[in-house]
Amino acid sequence: MPKKVFDELRERLLQAGVAPRHVQRYLTELADHLTDTRAEEERAGRSRADAESVALSRLGSVDRLAQAMIDQRQFKSWCARAPWAMFDVAPLLLAGAYFLACMYLRCGWTIFQPGADSPFGAPVGPMYGFGNIYFQAGKLYYSSAPILVGWAIGFIAARQRLKAVWPTVALLLIAWMGATAQIHAGRTAVPRGLGHISMSFFGPGPSPHAVFGELMYAAVIFSFTVLPYLIWRLQRALSA
Repeated sequence: MPKKVFDELRERLLQAGVAPRHVQRYLTELADHLTDTRAEEERAGRSRADAESVALSRLGSVDRLAQAMIDQRQFKSWCARAPWAMFDVAPLLLAGAYFLACMYLRCGWTIFQPGADSPFGAPVGPMYGFGNIYFQAGKLYYSSAPILVGWAIGFIAARQRLKAVWPTVALLLIAWMGATAQIHAGRTAVPRGLGHISMSFFGPGPSPHAVFGELMYAAVIFSFTVLPYLIWRLQRALSA
């Protein structure tokens, strides 16, 4: 299938909410059918250019090919069927990422600071020792978790050609959650937490100054998470 027709049909299907995996399979099947039809026409004595033209006409117009797929609801992605539901659960993805960070912290606490009441502030050995590197890597992951989850949301939104409002809402929730997330760890301070570790989200700061800091941090997180999606939207607008 000529690239222009191929690209146009792909965009029509994605914008209509057809799941990318079904789009790719459909286009592959059409390309195979077009190749077979063209070969058939060439065997009938037509030139390659004429065979290509006839094969395309037999295949059908972009409108007909797109509508044949769009009319079948079972091929719609869940993001297209209920985008509000898919992206309202974005905070759950971030909560899962934070859960992994807590488990990572718990393992390091057990291995490198088994006698400490809390893993925060207790010595872990030389600056370039494995224990310190372990905890610094954990801090890096914890700090970057909202951005990583936000990038994943933006990638899904771009891949499935969703309207900008849904990923924007999701990224705002992620930024708010990331800015207000607090991790607590200590045998005395968290007697009932999972492994003496707990987390809290969406709580306001204890003072106006703290609230302002959270808002600024949320703005930073949102800026980093939305940037790749904005670049993609800009590229699409320029190419159009």
